[in-house]
Amino acid sequence: MLLTIDVGNTHTVLGLFDGEDIVEHWRISTDARRTADELAVLLQGLMGMHPLLGVELGEGIDGIAICATVPSVLHELREVTRRYYGDVPAVLVEPGVKTGVPILFDNPKEVGADRIINAVAANELYGGPAIVVDFGTATTFDAISARGEYVGGVIAPGIEISVEALGVKAAQLRKIEVARPRSVIGKNTVEAMQSGIVYGFAGQVDGVVGRMARELSEDPDDVTVIATGGLAPMVLGESAVIDEHEPWLTLIGLRLVYERNVSRM
Repeated sequence: MLLTIDVGNTHTVLGLFDGEDIVEHWRISTDARRTADELAVLLQGLMGMHPLLGVELGEGIDGIAICATVPSVLHELREVTRRYYGDVPAVLVEPGVKTGVPILFDNPKEVGADRIINAVAANELYGGPAIVVDFGTATTFDAISARGEYVGGVIAPGIEISVEALGVKAAQLRKIEVARPRSVIGKNTVEAMQSGIVYGFAGQVDGVVGRMARELSEDPDDVTVIATGGLAPMVLGESAVIDEHEPWLTLIGLRLVYERNVSRM
């Protein structure tokens, strides 16, 4: 069994693979204050409930693949793999790890590991040209060329950040549940805010993706648009440009990168 861990700024998503199939997944909050020992206890609690794994920490795990946008958490997870999974091959996505995706960025080290991993999975599953829209703490748009190269992308404030900003900066508004309203024209303040979030972000996605596709390909219709991230379902039904929804895109990319590196270890 392969354990994959995607550490985002807000949430950490874990997936358990049996071959190419994801058989279990968990989502927890990302806390930069957690120590390696605390993370190990958390992992043991989650995986101890799965029938395919043993009760001992690490029992049944044959490999680990990790990417993180929070350096302090990556440091602690590195310690977890050393102390508690010492005999298990582990791939931490960082400079020097083989991804198979050329990075055409001014400074490749500036690109978040999760964005490269998404490009790996998108290219493997759908081929290029493609655009990945990841609805996380930030909404990121990443472009993959027809040759499978990571070309670059766009970073915009995410849905939850926008909701929190409205609640903090606007005196008569408050933080709301992110949900689809009854209609575009809100009949109360909460529905008006929900409409602005859902339809506003759908319009943002359509506008940004349309411009990116025209730069990426002579025929924009050839570009496959893949949505991922925890809040993607909020926009899926309202965006006109999203072709595919793959909620486990990053975890799949981690599996692919693990397979491309484990033979070199």
